[in-house]
Amino acid sequence: MQAEPSHHLAQAGPFSEAERVAVYRAIHSRRDVRNEFLPDPIPDALLRRLLEAAHAAPSVGYMQPWNFVLIREEENRRAVHRIFHEANIEAADRLTGEIRLKYMGLKLEGIIKAPLNICITCDRKRGGDFVLGRTHNPAMDLYSAVCAVQNFWLAARAEGVGVGWVSIFDHDRLSRHLGLPDSVEIIAYLCVGYVDQLYVRPELAVKGWRQKLTLDRLIYDERWPEHSHVLDFYREIECRTGS
Repeated sequence: MQAEPSHHLAQAGPFSEAERVAVYRAIHSRRDVRNEFLPDPIPDALLRRLLEAAHAAPSVGYMQPWNFVLIREEENRRAVHRIFHEANIEAADRLTGEIRLKYMGLKLEGIIKAPLNICITCDRKRGGDFVLGRTHNPAMDLYSAVCAVQNFWLAARAEGVGVGWVSIFDHDRLSRHLGLPDSVEIIAYLCVGYVDQLYVRPELAVKGWRQKLTLDRLIYDERWPEHSHVLDFYREIECRTGS
């Protein structure tokens, strides 16, 4: 097999200590922002950097299935908020009593407060009928688009920009509102804006909705354990109580 030309390769190796600290800081301090957005618009050059970071995400077969719909106009954001609100009421109606009240007390979006909304999509026809690496798992394009979301989110954290992922929608209705083609699927609807404060811990943990699981209970060696139903029970108790 012929060796790869040297001009296609670059030196590998670890980052400097300061660079590593910065990467892990972005990962561990990233938060889902709902109510802390400032009204200041995101400068075009900064937005371009964030989108370039998203566009640098890995994708199966290098198909790059994502698109980015930028939503700035208040009227458009209010229309999206109405779609969210109706879906949120439907979600709340699945609950009763104290848990319903607790759910309704949560702030779950910043659609209107954030100066910029971005809908990240996946074009399921991009790359044609044969996409390398997707032959036995058609959902790999969806997973690839999620990687673009994560890249965007971490780059935003490094830039002092908050991001909130809103998932409570009738997706068909939102797709029609945004004029998406049939082959294009919504992956993430993001609220984006500057923030000057973030929760130290995830907001849902702070407000007692769920607690962080212990990593050691989520790691298995070689294969799935036989008594996984017992482990699942204890993980759920841990997540609910924070014990």
